[in-house]
Amino acid sequence: MLKSRPFMKGGPMTILTTPRLLLRPFEEGDAAELYDYARDPRVGPIAGWPPHTSVENSREIIRTVFSAHNVFAVADRESGRVIGSAGFVGEHREELPGPDDELGYALSPAFWGRGLIPEASGALIRWGFTELGLETIWCNHYDGNTRSRRVIEKCGFRYQFSRETDVPLMGERRLTHFFALTRPQWAADGGEDRR
Repeated sequence: MLKSRPFMKGGPMTILTTPRLLLRPFEEGDAAELYDYARDPRVGPIAGWPPHTSVENSREIIRTVFSAHNVFAVADRESGRVIGSAGFVGEHREELPGPDDELGYALSPAFWGRGLIPEASGALIRWGFTELGLETIWCNHYDGNTRSRRVIEKCGFRYQFSRETDVPLMGERRLTHFFALTRPQWAADGGEDRR
């Protein structure tokens, strides 16, 4: 379900809801909850970013990275606690029809194994195709990140190619596997009917 309400700076603020989650823009007050999971070495490095070093470091990430349009705090609907992040990261490819964007996500290990990121991703995919007008949504994972690969496959993405890519925040290169989902594929898979 998609709702818009006035954002404090005058533009619309998108909020997406799923049965168990609320996807909303990050706020600086989320820094402690973000730090709680982003400091865990099981979360960031496998996704290409170093663990957060302090609440202030998390607050700065909210100001700089998570303040981007179409990036959401993933909050547990029952408690309201921020347990992850998900959204479109502004990366584009030319191999399939555009407009396109890349979907990214992270989740607190305390909530792994519950299907929450596929649930959040499903809402974002629907929103991307129906509201943002995307024709292709990309997703990728680094070699060895089997949890991310399972999310990608559960969401219906199709394998496209693999190649070595730079991981600037980690100062290394990694084998990266790229997947995509086009609007026609999503529709053929029952996209509008999935809730």
